[in-house]
Amino acid sequence: MYADYFGLKDTPFSIAPNPKYLFMSAKHREALGHLLYGVTVEGGFVMLTGEVGTGKTTICRSLLEQMPENTDVAFVLNPLQNAKEMLQSICDELHVAFDKDDANIRSLSNALYKFLLANHGRGRNTVLLIDEAQNLDAKVLELIRLLTNLETNTKKLLQIIFIGQPELRELLSKPELRQLAQRITARYHIEPLTQSETKDYIRHRLQVAGLPASQELFSPGLVKSIHQHAQGIPRVINILCDRLLLGAYAENKSQADKHTLKKALREVAGETPGLRIPQWLPWSVAGVFALLATSLWLWPEPESPVPVVEQIKPEVKVSAPVFFDRETSALNSLLNLMGLATFAGPLPCETLSLNGWRCGAEQVKNWQELMDINRPAVLTLSQQGQQRYVALLALDGNEAILQTAEKTERVPLMALGNMWNGQFTYLWQSPKDFDKPMAKGERSALVRIIAAQFATLDQQTTPLATLEYNDRLAQRVKLFQAAHGLEADGIVGIKTLLKLNEAVGNAITLSGPQSLQHRLNSDVLSSDSQEVH
Repeated sequence: MYADYFGLKDTPFSIAPNPKYLFMSAKHREALGHLLYGVTVEGGFVMLTGEVGTGKTTICRSLLEQMPENTDVAFVLNPLQNAKEMLQSICDELHVAFDKDDANIRSLSNALYKFLLANHGRGRNTVLLIDEAQNLDAKVLELIRLLTNLETNTKKLLQIIFIGQPELRELLSKPELRQLAQRITARYHIEPLTQSETKDYIRHRLQVAGLPASQELFSPGLVKSIHQHAQGIPRVINILCDRLLLGAYAENKSQADKHTLKKALREVAGETPGLRIPQWLPWSVAGVFALLATSLWLWPEPESPVPVVEQIKPEVKVSAPVFFDRETSALNSLLNLMGLATFAGPLPCETLSLNGWRCGAEQVKNWQELMDINRPAVLTLSQQGQQRYVALLALDGNEAILQTAEKTERVPLMALGNMWNGQFTYLWQSPKDFDKPMAKGERSALVRIIAAQFATLDQQTTPLATLEYNDRLAQRVKLFQAAHGLEADGIVGIKTLLKLNEAVGNAITLSGPQSLQHRLNSDVLSSDSQEVH
């Protein structure tokens, strides 16, 4: 929305990891160096810690991209496992065969040791990388220490990298874990950005998004305030800068200022861990406005006017929205707004799939789950005991932008939620050869499509795979899934494809620069411009 206003090609402060915006401060480069060292040294542990949002995932992704060719990686994203489950996860990651019906710690350890010896004989290194390691159980940590006893006469067979939050350092300082702590050969803690680095970070992201070097959207004083409130944490800086630009756009300003910052702080209060909010800022304004908006839309008019002394103004009647009687009608209205062909038949979804688009049906419990899908949709409603339908075009704060049977209008989410049963049908672009979730080891044309999308996303000239879904592509998929709040199982299903389409800019969404509302607004502006000329 604000990207066009400021002449930007993209939204520069999205919290979704995007390699295009990779900013490696001196601290991040040093941290990456420690991880690469951990891959190449002969045994031992390497530990990388940092607060939430300081860039550990970014560094981890860079590590996977720079991993030596002769290295096999067991990447464990879920540390909340017991000792047996952890060994099973490691074996699964490394494709170590074991009897699943008779698996125990002893048999799994023996199978892993045989694999490590064979891998060493082939001249290959093996690395175990555990994310969120502060959540590891003490018994699992002891098991991992014992894994480093697997060795030849000259070399440890397994290098281990722990990545976690500062609590990991506290955990490993316990007396009962001193033997493990003594084996850590390199430790690095990522500190938040300095004020100077924050300035460089913000400028870097804006320039990547297309801002000319001569243009300034944040004054030096404002950057100082951003740094103070965000405490130098990149993720919080992104959230705050995004709200600042949105606020400046809403107020038709060429720059964000202190007033915009106060409003932005008020908006993100309670949403962002680590954000310093002045105590004098009001906290209830947004809730009051949401309640008033809901009241205006929900409350019926009184049967008779209340007598007053002053002259009564003419009544302004607020009519309830007119929803669609049939799901097909609502779906066709959505297709029309998206610039797609509409269908007269009773099953437009079946015909739609022939044109590279698909319908997905979900039953969710709240608006956040719908936002996780982030696609225009048709909602199933209950109005006065009758089933009705409406096209959802966008979510904007506490309001939904709907296409009803008569017009486009805004409705408070609270009011809409009282009628919505959680069912919805959404539209998305599907890869040509996708018919079922894809797992590691499969061979299909879809592998080439997914690998090409990641190559585009990572700005790599050579894709990680061509025809077979291999380990390297699976590790990249897991990292992507974890970064986008999905289950990091490496299986490419619909939810992974939805997020991947968004990441490469091949989606029409409910929110963000690819949103349907943004496209409709751009079309209006474009046609207005043509009329002027």
